[in-house]
Amino acid sequence: MSGPILIFDSGVGGLSVAAAIRRRLPTAALAYVCDNAMLPYGTKPDAWLVERIVAVCREAVAACRPAALVVACNTASTLALEALRASLTIPVVGTVPAIKPAAALSHSGHIALLATSATVNRPYTLGLIRDFAGGCRVHRLAADALVVQAERHLAGEPLDLAAIADGLAPLWEDPELDTVVLGCTHFPLLRDALNRAAPRPVTWIDSGEAIARRVAQVVPHPRVTEGPGPAWVTAEAPTLTAALAGVGFAAPQLLLLAVDAPH
Repeated sequence: MSGPILIFDSGVGGLSVAAAIRRRLPTAALAYVCDNAMLPYGTKPDAWLVERIVAVCREAVAACRPAALVVACNTASTLALEALRASLTIPVVGTVPAIKPAAALSHSGHIALLATSATVNRPYTLGLIRDFAGGCRVHRLAADALVVQAERHLAGEPLDLAAIADGLAPLWEDPELDTVVLGCTHFPLLRDALNRAAPRPVTWIDSGEAIARRVAQVVPHPRVTEGPGPAWVTAEAPTLTAALAGVGFAAPQLLLLAVDAPH
């Protein structure tokens, strides 16, 4: 297919990845789809999520015939990449926490993974830590509340800075911690607030640039953009229009699906 590069996330977190891809491929045509009707993904059963993710992505792929699919969601990537690659005929680029570069950057060997509860406890994540950060002390911290804050932020609502500070507080119990992996694509959208909440300087690292590099390898000659890229949501969300426009997307259309919510 010769269409746009399609970016998928459960919500608006994938916009941080879209921004990284635009920096690397400024003229590339992009499309965006988010399954906002089923936020948050971390509370849903795994088997149901795989079925849902495949259904959303197949419907969006049929709508825009993309050159590649970028799964800009750590939870979806750790669950559904194999199923997506089996179901689709286009390249599928996943997202994994930046454990390897964090371990290489840390001077103290004390790093943290800040992610959703669904990501911090996945066997896939534990394997990354084992394979690439075996010599480090790794603090895994679930921070699901930060997803809500990122969604509110891009909807134009004020951030709850106290909630952000509370969510990060366990990190600062380790005085040698110097590097924090933002293991959810929502979290880079809060980088300024994270810096304000930190009692000392730390290095925040996310996967956005690495994903953008991989996309450029997979789609070396992307279709050139001809204006705002198409976007889809699975539930009406008027507040997302401005956030999507800020990264070069048109007002979202509603994507209709047959997969029911889990019981």
